Amino acid sequence: MKYRVTLIEGDGIGPEVTGATCRILHAAGAPIEWEQAPGGAAAVAQYGVPMPDDTMASVKRNRLGLKGPLETPKGKGFRSANVTLRQELELYVGYRPVRSLPGIHTPYKDVDLLVLRENTEDLYAGIEHELKPGMVMSLKVSTRQAGERISRWAFEHMRNHGHRKIHCCHKASVVPMADGAFLDAFHAIGAEYPFIEKDDLPVDNLAFALAQDPGPFDVLLLQNLYGDILSDLAAGLVGGLGVAPGANIGDRIAVFEAVHGTAPDIAGQDKANPLSVLLSALLMLEYVGEVKLVERIERAVFDVLEEGRHVTGDLGGSASCSRFTDAIIDKL
Repeated sequence: MKYRVTLIEGDGIGPEVTGATCRILHAAGAPIEWEQAPGGAAAVAQYGVPMPDDTMASVKRNRLGLKGPLETPKGKGFRSANVTLRQELELYVGYRPVRSLPGIHTPYKDVDLLVLRENTEDLYAGIEHELKPGMVMSLKVSTRQAGERISRWAFEHMRNHGHRKIHCCHKASVVPMADGAFLDAFHAIGAEYPFIEKDDLPVDNLAFALAQDPGPFDVLLLQNLYGDILSDLAAGLVGGLGVAPGANIGDRIAVFEAVHGTAPDIAGQDKANPLSVLLSALLMLEYVGEVKLVERIERAVFDVLEEGRHVTGDLGGSASCSRFTDAIIDKL
């Protein structure tokens, strides 16, 4: 069986890191057929929008996507390509696992966190307008339905993947109605899972606690803006956005993605680290049940990281993206 996957290469370093990932998956014998589709700034030049209808149709048809970093032109009225994907395809779960990797030295040891972000509401609903010159109003949207939907997804995922503790993080003391609705939904659904330990925590307290010691935390559930910020903070605990995978998951469709930016300053120079996209591709393979293949590729990646001889500059080495990729393929 082969999986047909929509591939959105992305902008800046996107073609380099997605290209490296495709090479590694091919070398490992991954049963994937790629269907390339445009997105981001490159799509604007050709289609006039960052997320063309043809690309959306491809993802809907294949139900699986892998994408590099996308750039949305600033100040021209374009809607974010990433937000468009998440909202129009109902990819309501922002899935960001964060764990320590061999050979990457940070002040924190044995980090193993899962950050879950509600992807479709909050300030990212994009409802804002200018009341009068110099005064803009942005609306924070929070519905009980969305809170219950992602809470149930979180508890079901935990039940099936060995997680036993979850914190719902909020700012209900400041926005008691909006964050309160999300918090109420979490506790209502959580009552159906008495065997899972659950608690809630103000998001600023969480940021402080993570910086001190991330060890006590397992799964974190946050609304859109808090999840966006705290998932990046969590990535910093294990070496940065270049080593953190991510996914946007709905009931029928999932898009796996690089969580870093387009890095235009090094684009085309063969310096980029492809790990974020590669590890996201491994999440995709795990999602469709190719667990043994994931374990094999992970072993190759971990061996290269542990040896440290052929890693990119952001990981303390001097290898090019191509050399790093070749080293992983050699291990395979």
